[in-house]
Amino acid sequence: MRAQRSHGQTGAVVDPNSRPGQLDSPVVAKIIKIGSRANTAVYRWTRGRLGGSWRVGSALRKPAPVCLLTTVGRKSGRDRTVPLLYLRDGEDVVLVASQGGLPSNPAWYHNVRAEPRVRIQIGGDEGRYTAHVADQEERDELWPRLVELYDDFDTYAAWTDRVIPIVVCTPAA
Repeated sequence: MRAQRSHGQTGAVVDPNSRPGQLDSPVVAKIIKIGSRANTAVYRWTRGRLGGSWRVGSALRKPAPVCLLTTVGRKSGRDRTVPLLYLRDGEDVVLVASQGGLPSNPAWYHNVRAEPRVRIQIGGDEGRYTAHVADQEERDELWPRLVELYDDFDTYAAWTDRVIPIVVCTPAA
């Protein structure tokens, strides 16, 4: 049993055992994959006018911004695009490899570790970036801001034993 953790800005306590068991279902994984592909297609087609905000969970009342991250698959060598919540930190784009508090990191995170050159689309603008995993000092500064953006990140952290990685993407020179 994991220790209880404070829940972001609300101060409520998250019970790590409250994690929905169905999240581990292959059916849920398939639904998430289909939803991700649909969101990516709609986002591209509308240049982010649709699919550019996340309005689920703690973002229901305070929508969180969505970008499209394109990485190179570490095994396939093919472009892989996923919609992700993001935080602007000056010119940098900050991403969270939360995967809803699942026990493993998402595939895009492993792709970024293997090849840090990525593309990010925000609305109709796409740019090239270089990604790195935040060190502890960056993490200490960014995590509270990320939880302010999307409070459920703290819930996800309570649901997993792993440290959820933060990825900072800096515009490529």
